[in-house]
Amino acid sequence: MKPNTKIPTKEPKIPNIINQIAIELFIFISITLIYTLVAKKPDEVKQMTISDVAKSVEDGTVEKIVVSGGDINVAFKDKTKGTAKKELESSLSTTLYNYGVTPAQLSATPIEVKTESGFWYVVLNILPFLLPVLMVLFFIWMLTRQAKGQGMQAFTFGQSKARITDPDDKNNKVTFKDVAGAKEAKEELKEIVDFLKNPKKFLDIGARIPKGVLLTGSPGTGKTLLARAVAGEAAVPFFHLSGSEFVEMFVGVGASRVRDLFKMAKKAAPSIVFIDEIDAVGRVRGTGVGGGNDEREQTLNQILVEMDGFEPNEKVIVMAATNRGDVLDPALLRPGRFDRRVLLDLPDRLDREEILTIHSRKKPFGEDVNLKIIAERTPGFSGADLSSLMNEGAILAAREDRKKIAQFDLIRSIEKVMMGPERKSHLLSKKEKEITAYHEAGHALIASMLPYADPVHKVSIVSRGHAGGYTLKLPLEERRLQSKKEFLDDIAMSLGGYVAEEMVFGDITTGPSNDLQVATSLARAMVTRWGMSSEIGPIALESDGGRTMFGQGVNDKEYSERVSALIDGEVSKIMNNAFAVAKEVLTDKRKVLDAIAHKLIDVETLEQKEYNELIIANGIIPKRKDVESSK
Repeated sequence: MKPNTKIPTKEPKIPNIINQIAIELFIFISITLIYTLVAKKPDEVKQMTISDVAKSVEDGTVEKIVVSGGDINVAFKDKTKGTAKKELESSLSTTLYNYGVTPAQLSATPIEVKTESGFWYVVLNILPFLLPVLMVLFFIWMLTRQAKGQGMQAFTFGQSKARITDPDDKNNKVTFKDVAGAKEAKEELKEIVDFLKNPKKFLDIGARIPKGVLLTGSPGTGKTLLARAVAGEAAVPFFHLSGSEFVEMFVGVGASRVRDLFKMAKKAAPSIVFIDEIDAVGRVRGTGVGGGNDEREQTLNQILVEMDGFEPNEKVIVMAATNRGDVLDPALLRPGRFDRRVLLDLPDRLDREEILTIHSRKKPFGEDVNLKIIAERTPGFSGADLSSLMNEGAILAAREDRKKIAQFDLIRSIEKVMMGPERKSHLLSKKEKEITAYHEAGHALIASMLPYADPVHKVSIVSRGHAGGYTLKLPLEERRLQSKKEFLDDIAMSLGGYVAEEMVFGDITTGPSNDLQVATSLARAMVTRWGMSSEIGPIALESDGGRTMFGQGVNDKEYSERVSALIDGEVSKIMNNAFAVAKEVLTDKRKVLDAIAHKLIDVETLEQKEYNELIIANGIIPKRKDVESSK
């Protein structure tokens, strides 16, 4: 049965005062112009004297005379008009008679006398003076009202800024069918959906559904999408906001917004509250940053109190997402709060194929498109990366005025997502092109010679992103674990360009700068994180984020200066050994290095098939799956 969900509405936003003033000023000017046009006399009226009126009556040119108080309005037979003044004490007939008009002439002229009195007579007389004053007063009142409204806006800071997705909104509804992969995560969350749909089944047996669900994983793995899918499956309101939206410059605003958010969610129960990037307010307290009573800590305290205040029958589930679950306050993670944690890993090959299938909806594909091959060539891609890949493929096809997306478009999109667009306008000189060719040939040759390095899929000296050239290598099979031997071969492969430049040209350029950074970072991680140093042993000295562990600061060290010197020595030792291995390989296979470099200078890009043919012709057997599995 579909739950009865009535989403509380928010107060309307106060309009921008500048726009409002402009609108009111336009209205004021328009009314003034209209009044001016209406108030203007439509016909030209001739000013006359009493003698002129008497002479006109004698001549018989007057059609009608209207007397209103002391005003005489004369309408002539030629459709012109005139006006004159008379004494109030005497009548018009007596006045005209005194000016020589005979009774016969008076009787031939229609004379109408209007008595001006009453409310409308007073209004019409004072309106020309009163209306402009009233309009000015109204304009000033509107300005002060808007200024007051802007001043009152400070009192709305404490209201929640959550975006609400209605369960009946078909356009924004997301279900588990729209989320590929993450099978274990979806199984965990199906219990939440079942509870929101039928809470009585759980409450009758005495079961307590988790109040909080924490989604953790790498960026782009679909944490927000999965939370929306839970709300879509359960058909309940979805309150979504970021952790940073709680915090403002005013003290207490974050805590007030938390109270308002949970109040709205309870009114709409059963519902889901989703806090994205909760580490913005949920970091470990007491680190000394911002004092002991800063705004962030007050907001976190209010979240803890609100989650403790839930009763089992309130039917409000709090979901949160973060990339850094290790920095969250322990009070958030204890049982009774975020006591269920769902980990989202990067998708494997089968999951990537399913994700590509979902993102291929409404996209016309050519007959040569094979999503399985694309999935095999994208290890380490997240769901967001795959979505971007499919979009880039469609853009490439549209740019070339084609109606269907080809396999070649998707292959090019992989490299564009990984390294950026091609910089064809970045022309290299003959010397730079030769250096780049030997640099990339050094990477590729060492990857083909070392037993634990990944095979080469493409080598190019066409600039892409910040790289002058690149060597694309991909593993033969999916793997979750990497060994020390594989890391050592990767470091040697990274130094291949550096060694090739020094060996061939007797000099070093700035080209290997990124290679050296990657290799050094990997060597340091081997020593400080994975215990792959025989000198230091199985000790973890740093965490995955590059910081020391247990929530300490960036510059805090949990080891002595002597250990720090040992780390530097071990890193240097790994790098020097990898340099020696790379130099030995390139010296022994110098002819193959020259062949690859010269071929790159000619064609600029070597695909996997062309590259394998080249090294086979020089006596090197490329890696295959059967060879890899026998290692």
